[in-house]
Amino acid sequence: MQQVITIILISAAIIAADLYIISGIRGASKKWKFPFKKSFTRWYWGVSLFLLAGLFASIYLKMSIGIKGALLMIFFIVLAAKILFLPFIFVDDIRRLILFKARKKNKPEPEFPASEPAPNHIPRSEFLMKAGLLAGSLPMVSLGYGIVSGAYDYRVKHRTLYLPNLPKAFDGIKLGQLSDIHSGSFYNKKAVLGGVEMLLKEKPDFIFFTGDLVNNIASEMRDYQDIFAKVKAPLGVYSSLGNHDYGDYAHWPTEADKKRNLDDLKATHKNMGWDLILNSNRRLKVDGEEIGILGVENWGSLSRFPKYGRVDLAVKDTQDLPVKLLLSHDPSHWRAQVLDYKDIDVMFAGHTHGMQFGVQNRHFQWSPIQYVYKEWAGLYREGNQQLYVNTGYGFLGYPGRIGILPEITIFTLKASPDPSLKSKLS
Repeated sequence: MQQVITIILISAAIIAADLYIISGIRGASKKWKFPFKKSFTRWYWGVSLFLLAGLFASIYLKMSIGIKGALLMIFFIVLAAKILFLPFIFVDDIRRLILFKARKKNKPEPEFPASEPAPNHIPRSEFLMKAGLLAGSLPMVSLGYGIVSGAYDYRVKHRTLYLPNLPKAFDGIKLGQLSDIHSGSFYNKKAVLGGVEMLLKEKPDFIFFTGDLVNNIASEMRDYQDIFAKVKAPLGVYSSLGNHDYGDYAHWPTEADKKRNLDDLKATHKNMGWDLILNSNRRLKVDGEEIGILGVENWGSLSRFPKYGRVDLAVKDTQDLPVKLLLSHDPSHWRAQVLDYKDIDVMFAGHTHGMQFGVQNRHFQWSPIQYVYKEWAGLYREGNQQLYVNTGYGFLGYPGRIGILPEITIFTLKASPDPSLKSKLS
């Protein structure tokens, strides 16, 4: 019932705003000449209602994350354009009200031009509407800017992971994370190499890659295998598969072709020197002390994503390890299953890309993807367990990023309790 009320209220507010915008444009554009003027209203309502339906479908229905992301991004960009346009209509209505009252009282109207404008003079209504349309176009301009400047604007994020049971030999050790490379989307090898060099400059002791090496097929890595083969670390590079790595979104003549593609992708990990962990675990040893690195195949609770992950197999024979770090591509896996395994200290994920659109800084983050995923970017905690969601190295669909930039994460592991939690409890 609450969902129904929410849908009705949001729909009513958006439709009311659309009615106001349409009436403002109609009033100001009577003398304008532009193509499709007669069908403009039909197109406007068609697009607006389609995006409104897409908003609720992306939140409440099961569908591909790519489709969800596209619908949400387009909806919020168009909504931002409307919000920027509305004040100009409102100002014009206030102006018209003042003129109406002035005429009714037969008073002069010194602050506004005469009803018959001088040659080359733009009527105030037309000026305000055109200014509003210009302001409303800014979100669209940002899409182009995101392609030019955001796609390869890699950012290194430093985080401290507090693990009270961490062996002393691992105290202060550095862990790097990459996720969602999506090599099939790249078009600038030099920029991609620059990001890899940024990671290596941080000199991590070991590195995680949390899935989605390609968009659909293993051959997409052909031109980039040599670049990512440079990703090395003294204690190894450990990787997992994402939903795009299985070839589930491509058409295959036979099941054998699909299996061959997956085998080729696994071989690519091996050729790059990455240790691909599939529903199993590794023991990482430093000065005689050990921690566990667990990896599962993709498992997603939302939409029709494949559920290949087996946490029960990944934790097998790890009871003696004081700390367990899990690679699992989809963050929805954490709340759906991983939290039931209380001895898994931290899960590392990706998948969401932060929808490649939003706002993110040290104190605040927002993206439309948060209406689909509860955990979508950064560090989360539930009791003694933690989840980190990397917003991705590459991009998919929209060939750029706005606000949510490509991420390289560097963690410092600390063998002590989180001081912020300690202060809250004291």
